[in-house]
Amino acid sequence: MANAEIGVIGGSGFYSFLEDVSEIQVETPYGPPSDSLHLGELAGRQVAFLPRHGRSHTVPPHKINYRANLWALRSVGVRQVLGPCAVGGLREEYGPGTLLVPDQLVDRTKTRVQTFFDGEPLPDGTVPNVVHATFADPYCPVGRSVALAAARGRAWEPVDGGTMVVVEGPRFSTRAESKWHAAMGWSVVGMTGHPEAVLARELGLCYTSMALVTDLDAGAETGEGVSHTEVLRVFGENIGRMREVLFDAVAALPATESRACLCMHALDGWDLGIDLP
Repeated sequence: MANAEIGVIGGSGFYSFLEDVSEIQVETPYGPPSDSLHLGELAGRQVAFLPRHGRSHTVPPHKINYRANLWALRSVGVRQVLGPCAVGGLREEYGPGTLLVPDQLVDRTKTRVQTFFDGEPLPDGTVPNVVHATFADPYCPVGRSVALAAARGRAWEPVDGGTMVVVEGPRFSTRAESKWHAAMGWSVVGMTGHPEAVLARELGLCYTSMALVTDLDAGAETGEGVSHTEVLRVFGENIGRMREVLFDAVAALPATESRACLCMHALDGWDLGIDLP
């Protein structure tokens, strides 16, 4: 199996940034991931890129096989993951083009499997035990610092911290829902940040979200409301800057063997019942 140390799970409108890539298909106990993994070298680091919605954006957020995606990345050696995504801003000051690096997450999804450790047998007959991952701080503090520094180095002043609320999708929020999210003090709303973050934690992966605001959510804007076309337009306008920030962040992440955060220790002391890849 090919090796990579850093994974990038791309969001809407951002599916390829590596050159001279090798494309590999990875089988997992949870079925196929969203697409093949694309492996290549970037800034001297081995990177595996996975299009979250599939390369042609054919997988809606509530049907993404999040478990297969994270398992596939770990199986090729990935231990640190950057997760750029498109979100709606819940405050007027978080308008289109804002880059927010969240430090908290609220789950408002409904149908998604969000653990590897559910006691259900795997195809090979092994049965994972039921375990409970520490998740008070859902994002890697080291990865967050790296992402923030990378953005500032590209003259893009990011928002340091904030809460991403994740909704089921694929529809956008009603105005009432959006106003409620804002009244709760949450910062941005997206559709893919969960269970991606918690599954990464269960696999001992460092996970960092980089949220690009493409629109003001329904409760913060006027007019007819956000459209998918508008989301893709704004993301396209910022893709160059986002690519540069990602490149710099990949280069600056610590070597896998020198990670000093707690992400890899979330399940220390637990009998998992299965071997991780």
